[in-house]
Amino acid sequence: IAHPHPIPHHVSHLVIAHAIPRFRLFRALLEVIKDENKRLGLLVENVLQTAVLDKGELKLKLKSLDVHEIIEDVLNNSYVQIENKKAQIEIEFDASQSVISADKVHLSNIIYNLLDNALKYSASEPKITIFTKSDNKGVYIGVKDNGVGISKENQKRIFEKLYRVPTGNIHNVKGFGLGLSYVKAIIEKHGGNIFVESILGNGSTFTCFFPFSQIEH
Repeated sequence: IAHPHPIPHHVSHLVIAHAIPRFRLFRALLEVIKDENKRLGLLVENVLQTAVLDKGELKLKLKSLDVHEIIEDVLNNSYVQIENKKAQIEIEFDASQSVISADKVHLSNIIYNLLDNALKYSASEPKITIFTKSDNKGVYIGVKDNGVGISKENQKRIFEKLYRVPTGNIHNVKGFGLGLSYVKAIIEKHGGNIFVESILGNGSTFTCFFPFSQIEH
C-alpha cells in the first residue's frame, strides 16, 4: 500500500499563510454580497415608493444620521464595483457638523446613485472625490468625477424622469434613467436641493444640500 508523502512543514505553513488572507477576502466579499442584496431589495421598494412620491404620499422615516458614516457604508458596500473599475476614491470630510435628520435608506441610495453614475460615466480609470462641508444652514455632500461630463443643454434635463445623458463612445452604461430624478425628488422631500457643475469632456460635480432643520415637503 502506497503511503502519501507528508507535506513538508515549511510548505504547510506557506499554504496556511496564503489561505488566511484569501479566507478573509472571501468573507469580506460575502458580506458585500449580503449587504448588496439587502440594498437591492430596498431599492426595489424605493422604486415603488417613487410612484408613491409622485402622488405626494411618500413618508420619510427620519432619524439623526451622521452623513460621514453613511458615505463610508456606501463605499464599503460598493467595494466590488470600485475594484472592477479600478477607481481611485478620495474622501474629503470637511463638514464640522455632519449629523442631519434624514431617512437612512433614501440617503444611502442618493449617495449610491451619485457614486454609481460617477463610475459608469467614466471612459477610463475613474478618479472620484466624495466631499462634505457644512454651514449654519445644513450639510453639503458632493461627488466629483473625471468622467465624460455633461453639456449645458443636457444639464437642463438630467433630473427629468427617464431622461438619460447621451454617453458617446461609452457603450456599457446600464440603467433606465430613474436615478437622478429619484435623487432630486428625495432630496427635495428632505427640504434640500441638488446642484450640478459640469464641463463636457472634463467631469462633473453633483452637490446635495440637506438642511439641519428638517421640514418635510
